[in-house]
Amino acid sequence: MDIFETIQEDRDQFSPSEQRIADILLDHFDFAVNASIIELAERAEVSPPTVTRFCRRLGCQSFSEFKVRLAKTAFIGVRYLNPGAKSTEPADVAEDVFTKAQNALFMMHRALDAALLDRVAEKLSRAQMIYAFGSGGNSSMVASELQNRLFRLGSRVTASNDHNMQLMLTAAAQPEDVIIGSSFSGRNAELVRCFTLARENGIGTIALTQSNSPVAAAAELVIGIDLPEGENIFRPTSTRFAFLAVIDVIASLVAYRNRKRSTVTLRHIKQQLVEHRDGDDRQILGD
Repeated sequence: MDIFETIQEDRDQFSPSEQRIADILLDHFDFAVNASIIELAERAEVSPPTVTRFCRRLGCQSFSEFKVRLAKTAFIGVRYLNPGAKSTEPADVAEDVFTKAQNALFMMHRALDAALLDRVAEKLSRAQMIYAFGSGGNSSMVASELQNRLFRLGSRVTASNDHNMQLMLTAAAQPEDVIIGSSFSGRNAELVRCFTLARENGIGTIALTQSNSPVAAAAELVIGIDLPEGENIFRPTSTRFAFLAVIDVIASLVAYRNRKRSTVTLRHIKQQLVEHRDGDDRQILGD
């Protein structure tokens, strides 16, 4: 069990002195991870032997071992030690979510490279087959949304969130095909492998990811999505709104390039929805 998880789980069972030490670790991590045993004891108003006993209670043989385990926690992220928000009132939570979504869209709009978008749309509009790859919660959703947007425009497209299937599809792809992949972190090693193989075989590759990342380095065309997220671990990532907006821009550009084919396909889809579900044409366009 993580040392901080142990502290949070067992805090109520600690003595008052141990609780003061625990609170310093949870609320003042930067101080605790750099403090000596004397400094920590003085801050908690306890004796150094009390700190030593506290360390042993957590399964550490010494204060030195405790500090090593404490330092490892920093690699996970300090914001996960004592998470919280300024306010948990529904109106404030809603404002936080909507404001961050608006900021993500605004910042993405300002950062977009129109010439690059034109090249991406041109490549996708000419592709015989489009493979949309993404793994994990957000990127899997992005890959599915790429398929959802492009098939209705008459493009031949399939989405995959399985690493092995992605590799097999890449191996089977033809030079006229295009692989477009999403990675929020830019560190998806399996997607890098697919992009590398595709480029070796002369297949076009497009990445929606962080700039200057391994995934970006492996792709032919890169739409960089580099947005700050803040420290609230409970609020879903607002970056995904930027990804979805970029997909909508790309899909619109592809539709305009393949206007005749897109119009026919959209009409066929809408005809089926009207006849078998809606009864009229007043529902949302394209769905």
